[in-house]
Amino acid sequence: MKSFLNLLFLLAAVVSSAQKSFVKDSVIAFQKEINTEYADSVKSPLLKKDWKEFKSLDFYPISEKFFVNAKFVRTPDEKPFEMPTTTSRKPIYVKYGEAHFSINGKHFKLNIYQSQDLKKIDKYKDALFLPFTDLTSGVESYGGGRYVDLKIPEGDTIAIDFNTAYNPYCAYNHKYSCPIPPQENDLKIEIKAGVKKFKK
Repeated sequence: MKSFLNLLFLLAAVVSSAQKSFVKDSVIAFQKEINTEYADSVKSPLLKKDWKEFKSLDFYPISEKFFVNAKFVRTPDEKPFEMPTTTSRKPIYVKYGEAHFSINGKHFKLNIYQSQDLKKIDKYKDALFLPFTDLTSGVESYGGGRYVDLKIPEGDTIAIDFNTAYNPYCAYNHKYSCPIPPQENDLKIEIKAGVKKFKK
């Protein structure tokens, strides 16, 4: 079975949780890095036949509208749970906190999670996981939802740049085991940012 690290290939590059304002160059760097990963025959999650024809992922236009400084509410008393995946694997996560924010004048809440396996690894001890679905899911974006990698914030706000939302590896290859976004992280809005559905 593929490693649970399939969702971490960009953690070191993503700085959205550290910055407080939108930086287009950061998104451009994200896009270049993910394309570089997918074009690499060793690191790419693509099937061999898709990799041979790969040029670039399809991205939504970069938009400052989908960069939010969310109110971060820590939830320290949550109990670890098994997060369902696309396979029989059940990784252990804990709800680490909540992000409260507004887009187009509408208020939203997303739960943010921490992997209980990854926090034991020094490199990823500050890593947080934001899986979500939205009204583009299954239409313009991958039906199984998308992910945003974050880091533990220092204060009571956390920056979320949906322009860095990416597909789980199983969007490209069913052999991977990918966490399924919890129902409470279904946004009733079109998040037209980040990576689109993969066109084979």
